[in-house]
Amino acid sequence: MRLAPRLRWRHLPLAFSAACFAVVAAQLLSGVGGAWLADFDENWTYNAVTVSAALSCFVCSRGRSDRIVWLAVGLAISAWAAGDIYYTFWLENRAEIPFPSFADAGYLLFYPPVYVALVVLFHKDVRGIVPSLWLDGVIAALTTAALAASVVYELVLRSLGGEQLSRSAVMTNLAYPFADMLLLAIVVGAVALAGWRVSLRWVLFGGGLALFAVADSVYLVRTATDSYSYGTVLDLGWPAGMVLLAAAGVAPPRRVSAPRLDGRRLLVVPAAFGSLALVLETLDHFLRLNPIGLTLTSLALAAVIVRMGMTFTDYLHLLDQTRRESKTDALTGLWNRRALVADLEEAIALERPSVLLLFDLNGFKSYNDRFGHPAGDALLVRLGTQLAACVSGRGRGNAYRLGGDEFCALVRGGADTVAELVAATQAALTEEGEKFRITSSVGTVVIPDETLDTTEALKIVDRRMYRDKGGDRQLGSEGRGALLGVLEARDTVLAEHTNEVVRLARAIAERLDSPVSVDAVVTAAQMHDIGKVAIPDSILMKPGPLDDHEWEIVRQHTVVGERIVGRVAGLEPIADAVRASHERWDGLGYPDGLAGVGIPLVARIVTVADSYAAMTTGERPYRPALAPREAEAEIARCAGSQFDPQVVRALLAVLADERAATTAVAVS
Repeated sequence: MRLAPRLRWRHLPLAFSAACFAVVAAQLLSGVGGAWLADFDENWTYNAVTVSAALSCFVCSRGRSDRIVWLAVGLAISAWAAGDIYYTFWLENRAEIPFPSFADAGYLLFYPPVYVALVVLFHKDVRGIVPSLWLDGVIAALTTAALAASVVYELVLRSLGGEQLSRSAVMTNLAYPFADMLLLAIVVGAVALAGWRVSLRWVLFGGGLALFAVADSVYLVRTATDSYSYGTVLDLGWPAGMVLLAAAGVAPPRRVSAPRLDGRRLLVVPAAFGSLALVLETLDHFLRLNPIGLTLTSLALAAVIVRMGMTFTDYLHLLDQTRRESKTDALTGLWNRRALVADLEEAIALERPSVLLLFDLNGFKSYNDRFGHPAGDALLVRLGTQLAACVSGRGRGNAYRLGGDEFCALVRGGADTVAELVAATQAALTEEGEKFRITSSVGTVVIPDETLDTTEALKIVDRRMYRDKGGDRQLGSEGRGALLGVLEARDTVLAEHTNEVVRLARAIAERLDSPVSVDAVVTAAQMHDIGKVAIPDSILMKPGPLDDHEWEIVRQHTVVGERIVGRVAGLEPIADAVRASHERWDGLGYPDGLAGVGIPLVARIVTVADSYAAMTTGERPYRPALAPREAEAEIARCAGSQFDPQVVRALLAVLADERAATTAVAVS
């Protein structure tokens, strides 16, 4: 409560200065206030405004930095007041007024301290200035200075052209517009640097300086054009500026943060001031600007160009950063699913030999429950870092986190590198300690050997990973047995054919030495005709050729088979292979018209085994069986059109081995 009287006493000089300004304004304007104002000496009242304003600045400082600012402002106003008092009481009534005089010294000494105060106050009250704002301040300052130089400085220069003045008089005449030009430039530049976000103190301080500089500039223009007359509103500009400066000293200090420039705000300052500079540059072709104005205009335009270049660079950097963040896992810093899909699509499009590995951590949930989520997150970061180091150290590869405890890797290499990659990456995703052990289950797919479809690759690797997570247990053993029982009860001939397909498919898979699981091939071979249980006997056992409608029904059996198998727990991984078991290498198969390596390798194996078995066992009543040699020739003839040539070669090698083994037994 004791602070209130002190505050009131500190405000007294400002109140007195404002009261004196009101009196001066009433005296200068036409008769405002009545006859009693005529008793006041106008000169004394006018000078009392500046003196009391200076006194207010001296007593209003609150801290060390404030003391520097307002001491400098008080000295600046005092210098101006001294010059004005000297001019009013010693020079104004003389027949010939010397120029320059001590009054000019006082007036010009106003500027240096106020420049210092402006810089210190700006540094104290504004924070968070980014490089773009610095350039905005430079652009605003240069353009303002160019405008002042093109108008005020130009007129002062012209007025001096016809007069015979001493060097000191010329320098004094030019010092005023130069100092005002610099003051305006600094004020506008400082406000632009703050992002046009200023406190009340800054509004008063900057407004007072700007008002002072504008009043001085207009006075210089009118003097140069012989149009100045005393007793107008212009004469209120200087004391009004002093009152505003003193008011800024008692305004509450508040730091402001420069705004983050984005969107349209990035272009407001360079566009506005750049347009003004361009107008001045254009005017130079019609009304020649003085060298100072032209130089400042050119510098302002150059700063605008640099600012636009910086904005474009910042935009590209922000765009690149946004793109990277959209493809980066926030926790581990690894690439995410979006990045994986993009990289996988690129590898498939280029048919670049690559291995896709999908991992799911074993034991992570119990670790999380035991040690807490922060420890679990830290573990994921460590394992992700180890996986990234592993795949990057083994060639050009990337590691990904798909979410939760699922990781992925895409590494350049072929089928011959799978075993080594699996061992190394699973070691990288292993960590153990007291009462915990973290391992991983893994699924792999080789690009382009097994597929050239992104969705298919992700399906395959996902199914294989979950199969690995289930251990060595055969795929859907219980459901598989039940379906085989249904198939055998439905058609014993079809069941016998299926057994032959299984035998051949297993032999082909083993001969290929491919990364696909032999168990998956065997299961797909067993289930490839399960959809035929939905075909009527009248069609399935028809002794003659099928018509178009009947063929359409038959072609649906792979789709039906996919639905049946896909709903049996443990058989989901081979559902796609069942659907694709009647696709052709040339793309003329059914139901999806897949072609080449776009057909799952498991399905390609089953297709060759199924076709050979159908030729040699007489699957249709109307079509007699072919001799093995004839069937082999037919299979070989269709390699590259109906069948995968690599799978055909494997079948022919298997049959040749069987024939050689039979011959050896017969001879013995």
